[in-house]
Amino acid sequence: MSVVAPLPTRYARLVKIEHTVFALPFAYVGAFLAVGGSPSAHDLAWITVAMVGARSLAMALNRLVDARIDARNPRTAGRELPSGQLSTVQVAVFCAASLALFLVAVYQLAPKTHYLWPIPVVMFVVYPYLKRFTWLCHLWLGVADGLAPVGAWVAITNHLPWQAWLLGAAVALWVAGFDFFYALFDLDVDRGEGLHSIATRFGVRGAFAAARIAHIATVVCLVGVGLGLDVGILYWVGVAAVGVLLGYEHTLVRPGDLRRLDAAFFTMNGVISVVFAAFVIVDAVT
Repeated sequence: MSVVAPLPTRYARLVKIEHTVFALPFAYVGAFLAVGGSPSAHDLAWITVAMVGARSLAMALNRLVDARIDARNPRTAGRELPSGQLSTVQVAVFCAASLALFLVAVYQLAPKTHYLWPIPVVMFVVYPYLKRFTWLCHLWLGVADGLAPVGAWVAITNHLPWQAWLLGAAVALWVAGFDFFYALFDLDVDRGEGLHSIATRFGVRGAFAAARIAHIATVVCLVGVGLGLDVGILYWVGVAAVGVLLGYEHTLVRPGDLRRLDAAFFTMNGVISVVFAAFVIVDAVT
Protein backbone atom coordinates (compact mmCIF):
# COMPACT_ATOMS: atom_id res chain seq x y z
CA MET A 1 0.00 0.00 0.00
CA SER A 2 1.53 3.30 -1.06
CA VAL A 3 1.80 6.15 1.42
CA VAL A 4 0.51 9.54 0.26
CA ALA A 5 2.89 12.36 1.12
CA PRO A 6 1.55 15.23 3.27
CA LEU A 7 -0.03 18.07 1.30
CA PRO A 8 2.82 20.56 1.96
CA THR A 9 5.31 18.00 0.63
CA ARG A 10 3.24 17.50 -2.52
CA TYR A 11 3.11 21.25 -3.08
CA ALA A 12 6.87 21.52 -2.56
CA ARG A 13 7.39 18.78 -5.14
CA LEU A 14 4.94 20.46 -7.50
CA VAL A 15 7.05 23.61 -7.70
CA LYS A 16 10.40 21.82 -7.20
CA ILE A 17 11.17 24.09 -4.26
CA GLU A 18 14.81 22.99 -4.28
CA HIS A 19 15.27 24.69 -7.66
CA THR A 20 14.68 28.08 -6.06
CA VAL A 21 18.48 28.05 -5.81
CA PHE A 22 18.59 28.97 -9.52
CA ALA A 23 16.92 32.39 -9.27
CA LEU A 24 16.96 33.49 -5.62
CA PRO A 25 20.75 34.00 -5.36
CA PHE A 26 20.62 36.32 -8.38
CA ALA A 27 17.88 38.36 -6.71
CA TYR A 28 20.28 38.82 -3.80
CA VAL A 29 23.02 39.76 -6.27
CA GLY A 30 20.77 42.49 -7.64
CA ALA A 31 19.99 43.72 -4.13
CA PHE A 32 23.60 43.92 -2.96
CA LEU A 33 24.88 45.49 -6.18
CA ALA A 34 22.04 48.03 -6.12
CA VAL A 35 23.19 49.52 -2.83
CA GLY A 36 26.90 48.70 -3.12
CA GLY A 37 26.76 47.17 0.33
CA SER A 38 24.29 45.46 2.62
CA PRO A 39 20.56 46.04 2.02
CA SER A 40 18.34 46.30 5.08
CA ALA A 41 17.02 43.14 6.67
CA HIS A 42 13.50 44.40 5.87
CA ASP A 43 14.21 44.64 2.15
CA LEU A 44 16.01 41.30 1.97
CA ALA A 45 13.22 39.54 3.84
CA TRP A 46 10.47 40.88 1.59
CA ILE A 47 12.49 40.27 -1.56
CA THR A 48 12.84 36.66 -0.44
CA VAL A 49 9.09 36.37 0.17
CA ALA A 50 8.35 37.96 -3.20
CA MET A 51 10.69 35.55 -4.96
CA VAL A 52 9.18 32.50 -3.26
CA GLY A 53 5.67 33.67 -4.15
CA ALA A 54 6.56 34.54 -7.74
CA ARG A 55 8.47 31.35 -8.44
CA SER A 56 5.79 29.18 -6.85
CA LEU A 57 3.16 30.89 -8.98
CA ALA A 58 5.20 30.44 -12.16
CA MET A 59 5.87 26.76 -11.56
CA ALA A 60 2.33 25.92 -10.49
CA LEU A 61 0.85 27.70 -13.52
CA ASN A 62 3.23 25.78 -15.76
CA ARG A 63 2.18 22.47 -14.22
CA LEU A 64 -1.50 23.40 -14.46
CA VAL A 65 -1.38 24.37 -18.14
CA ASP A 66 0.81 21.39 -19.10
CA ALA A 67 -1.00 18.69 -17.07
CA ARG A 68 -2.34 16.82 -20.11
CA ILE A 69 0.96 17.00 -21.98
CA ASP A 70 2.82 15.85 -18.87
CA ALA A 71 0.47 12.86 -18.56
CA ARG A 72 1.51 11.65 -22.03
CA ASN A 73 5.25 12.06 -21.36
CA PRO A 74 6.88 9.12 -19.54
CA ARG A 75 9.39 11.48 -17.90
CA THR A 76 6.69 13.71 -16.40
CA ALA A 77 3.70 11.38 -15.99
CA GLY A 78 4.56 10.91 -12.31
CA ARG A 79 4.25 14.60 -11.53
CA GLU A 80 1.67 15.60 -8.95
CA LEU A 81 -1.14 16.66 -11.29
CA PRO A 82 -1.08 13.92 -13.97
CA SER A 83 -0.58 11.22 -11.33
CA GLY A 84 -3.51 12.47 -9.25
CA GLN A 85 -1.48 13.38 -6.17
CA LEU A 86 -2.93 16.90 -6.45
CA SER A 87 -6.18 17.98 -8.08
CA THR A 88 -6.67 20.85 -10.50
CA VAL A 89 -8.59 22.74 -7.82
CA GLN A 90 -5.80 22.26 -5.29
CA VAL A 91 -3.21 23.60 -7.72
CA ALA A 92 -5.44 26.54 -8.69
CA VAL A 93 -5.84 27.43 -5.00
CA PHE A 94 -2.07 27.17 -4.59
CA CYS A 95 -1.62 29.58 -7.54
CA ALA A 96 -3.97 32.09 -5.93
CA ALA A 97 -2.15 31.81 -2.59
CA SER A 98 1.24 32.25 -4.29
CA LEU A 99 0.00 35.34 -6.12
CA ALA A 100 -1.34 36.77 -2.86
CA LEU A 101 1.99 36.13 -1.13
CA PHE A 102 3.84 37.83 -3.99
CA LEU A 103 1.57 40.89 -3.85
CA VAL A 104 1.84 41.24 -0.08
CA ALA A 105 5.63 41.27 -0.44
CA VAL A 106 5.62 43.69 -3.37
CA TYR A 107 3.64 46.27 -1.41
CA GLN A 108 6.28 46.26 1.33
CA LEU A 109 8.93 47.37 -1.14
CA ALA A 110 9.73 50.49 -3.21
CA PRO A 111 6.80 52.32 -4.89
CA LYS A 112 7.69 51.42 -8.49
CA THR A 113 7.17 47.76 -7.72
CA HIS A 114 3.54 48.53 -6.87
CA TYR A 115 2.71 49.01 -10.55
CA LEU A 116 5.42 46.92 -12.21
CA TRP A 117 4.31 43.63 -10.62
CA PRO A 118 1.91 42.64 -13.46
CA ILE A 119 4.87 42.28 -15.86
CA PRO A 120 6.30 39.08 -14.35
CA VAL A 121 2.81 37.69 -13.72
CA VAL A 122 1.88 38.11 -17.38
CA MET A 123 5.13 36.42 -18.38
CA PHE A 124 4.34 33.49 -16.08
CA VAL A 125 0.88 33.09 -17.59
CA VAL A 126 2.07 33.27 -21.19
CA TYR A 127 5.15 31.04 -20.90
CA PRO A 128 3.48 27.59 -20.72
CA TYR A 129 1.63 28.24 -23.97
CA LEU A 130 4.62 29.38 -26.01
CA LYS A 131 6.03 25.91 -26.68
CA ARG A 132 2.85 25.25 -28.64
CA PHE A 133 3.83 27.98 -31.10
CA THR A 134 7.55 28.84 -31.07
CA TRP A 135 10.99 27.65 -30.02
CA LEU A 136 11.56 31.15 -28.60
CA CYS A 137 9.85 29.88 -25.44
CA HIS A 138 13.35 29.29 -23.99
CA LEU A 139 14.23 32.96 -24.34
CA TRP A 140 10.90 33.98 -22.79
CA LEU A 141 11.69 31.78 -19.80
CA GLY A 142 15.14 33.36 -19.56
CA VAL A 143 13.70 36.87 -19.54
CA ALA A 144 11.15 35.88 -16.89
CA ASP A 145 13.94 34.63 -14.62
CA GLY A 146 16.10 37.60 -15.56
CA LEU A 147 13.54 39.84 -13.90
CA ALA A 148 14.70 38.51 -10.50
CA PRO A 149 17.77 40.76 -10.10
CA VAL A 150 16.04 43.63 -11.90
CA GLY A 151 13.08 43.39 -9.56
CA ALA A 152 15.29 43.22 -6.48
CA TRP A 153 17.21 46.29 -7.69
CA VAL A 154 14.11 48.45 -8.17
CA ALA A 155 12.54 47.04 -4.99
CA ILE A 156 15.32 48.64 -2.97
CA THR A 157 16.32 51.76 -4.89
CA ASN A 158 13.12 52.58 -6.81
CA HIS A 159 15.37 53.06 -9.87
CA LEU A 160 16.32 50.93 -12.86
CA PRO A 161 19.75 51.95 -14.22
CA TRP A 162 21.29 50.21 -17.21
CA GLN A 163 23.45 48.08 -14.94
CA ALA A 164 20.30 46.46 -13.52
CA TRP A 165 19.04 45.64 -17.00
CA LEU A 166 22.42 44.24 -18.04
CA LEU A 167 22.47 42.03 -14.94
CA GLY A 168 18.98 40.86 -15.86
CA ALA A 169 20.21 40.11 -19.38
CA ALA A 170 23.05 38.00 -17.96
CA VAL A 171 20.58 35.92 -15.97
CA ALA A 172 18.20 35.68 -18.93
CA LEU A 173 20.95 34.34 -21.19
CA TRP A 174 22.21 31.97 -18.50
CA VAL A 175 18.75 30.49 -17.95
CA ALA A 176 17.94 30.31 -21.66
CA GLY A 177 21.27 28.58 -22.24
CA PHE A 178 20.64 25.79 -19.77
CA ASP A 179 17.02 25.53 -20.91
CA PHE A 180 18.37 24.77 -24.39
CA PHE A 181 20.00 21.74 -22.76
CA TYR A 182 16.83 20.90 -20.83
CA ALA A 183 14.88 20.67 -24.09
CA LEU A 184 16.99 17.64 -25.01
CA PHE A 185 15.24 15.59 -22.30
CA ASP A 186 12.00 15.63 -24.29
CA LEU A 187 13.12 15.89 -27.90
CA ASP A 188 11.26 12.83 -29.17
CA VAL A 189 8.13 13.53 -27.10
CA ASP A 190 8.03 17.15 -28.25
CA ARG A 191 8.27 16.07 -31.88
CA GLY A 192 5.46 13.59 -31.36
CA GLU A 193 3.27 16.19 -29.65
CA GLY A 194 4.01 18.88 -32.23
CA LEU A 195 5.60 21.09 -29.58
CA HIS A 196 8.33 23.61 -30.33
CA SER A 197 11.80 23.81 -28.82
CA ILE A 198 15.23 24.78 -30.02
CA ALA A 199 16.04 21.06 -30.32
CA THR A 200 13.00 20.30 -32.51
CA ARG A 201 13.75 23.37 -34.65
CA PHE A 202 17.54 23.18 -35.01
CA GLY A 203 18.40 19.69 -33.82
CA VAL A 204 20.69 18.53 -31.03
CA ARG A 205 23.78 20.26 -32.40
CA GLY A 206 21.84 23.48 -32.83
CA ALA A 207 20.77 23.35 -29.18
CA PHE A 208 24.39 22.84 -28.09
CA ALA A 209 25.63 25.72 -30.26
CA ALA A 210 22.92 28.06 -28.96
CA ALA A 211 23.73 27.13 -25.36
CA ARG A 212 27.41 27.93 -25.91
CA ILE A 213 26.58 31.31 -27.45
CA ALA A 214 24.13 32.16 -24.65
CA HIS A 215 26.61 31.29 -21.93
CA ILE A 216 29.46 33.23 -23.51
CA ALA A 217 27.10 36.21 -23.71
CA THR A 218 26.24 35.68 -20.02
CA VAL A 219 29.86 36.21 -19.00
CA VAL A 220 30.16 39.24 -21.31
CA CYS A 221 27.11 40.82 -19.65
CA LEU A 222 28.51 40.18 -16.17
CA VAL A 223 31.75 41.86 -17.22
CA GLY A 224 29.73 44.84 -18.45
CA VAL A 225 27.91 45.10 -15.13
CA GLY A 226 31.21 45.10 -13.25
CA LEU A 227 32.65 47.80 -15.48
CA GLY A 228 29.60 49.97 -14.83
CA LEU A 229 29.77 49.69 -11.04
CA ASP A 230 32.33 50.25 -8.32
CA VAL A 231 33.04 46.61 -7.57
CA GLY A 232 36.01 44.95 -5.95
CA ILE A 233 38.28 42.07 -6.87
CA LEU A 234 35.93 39.43 -5.48
CA TYR A 235 33.27 40.40 -7.99
CA TRP A 236 35.73 39.65 -10.79
CA VAL A 237 36.72 36.38 -9.15
CA GLY A 238 33.02 35.53 -9.16
CA VAL A 239 32.70 36.31 -12.85
CA ALA A 240 35.76 34.16 -13.57
CA ALA A 241 34.22 31.34 -11.51
CA VAL A 242 31.00 31.58 -13.53
CA GLY A 243 33.01 31.33 -16.74
CA VAL A 244 34.95 28.31 -15.53
CA LEU A 245 31.86 26.52 -14.20
CA LEU A 246 29.89 27.17 -17.38
CA GLY A 247 32.80 25.82 -19.38
CA TYR A 248 32.85 22.71 -17.21
CA GLU A 249 29.09 22.33 -17.60
CA HIS A 250 29.55 22.17 -21.37
CA THR A 251 32.09 19.37 -21.01
CA LEU A 252 29.58 17.15 -19.20
CA VAL A 253 27.37 16.57 -22.21
CA ARG A 254 27.85 16.41 -25.95
CA PRO A 255 25.74 15.44 -28.95
CA GLY A 256 25.21 11.70 -28.75
CA ASP A 257 26.15 11.47 -25.07
CA LEU A 258 23.55 12.95 -22.72
CA ARG A 259 24.18 10.60 -19.79
CA ARG A 260 25.26 13.45 -17.51
CA LEU A 261 22.58 15.91 -18.62
CA ASP A 262 20.98 15.86 -15.16
CA ALA A 263 24.26 16.90 -13.57
CA ALA A 264 24.82 19.61 -16.18
CA PHE A 265 21.36 21.05 -15.78
CA PHE A 266 20.52 20.73 -12.10
CA THR A 267 23.74 20.42 -10.12
CA MET A 268 26.03 22.76 -12.03
CA ASN A 269 23.54 25.59 -12.42
CA GLY A 270 22.73 25.52 -8.73
CA VAL A 271 26.44 25.70 -7.97
CA ILE A 272 26.94 28.58 -10.42
CA SER A 273 24.23 30.78 -8.91
CA VAL A 274 25.29 30.18 -5.31
CA VAL A 275 29.01 30.65 -5.99
CA PHE A 276 28.53 33.89 -7.91
CA ALA A 277 26.16 35.27 -5.27
CA ALA A 278 28.62 34.43 -2.51
CA PHE A 279 31.47 36.29 -4.22
CA VAL A 280 29.27 39.31 -4.98
CA ILE A 281 27.86 39.51 -1.46
CA VAL A 282 31.25 39.21 0.24
CA ASP A 283 32.67 41.80 -2.17
CA ALA A 284 29.81 44.21 -1.43
CA VAL A 285 30.07 44.01 2.34
CA THR A 286 33.88 44.16 2.66
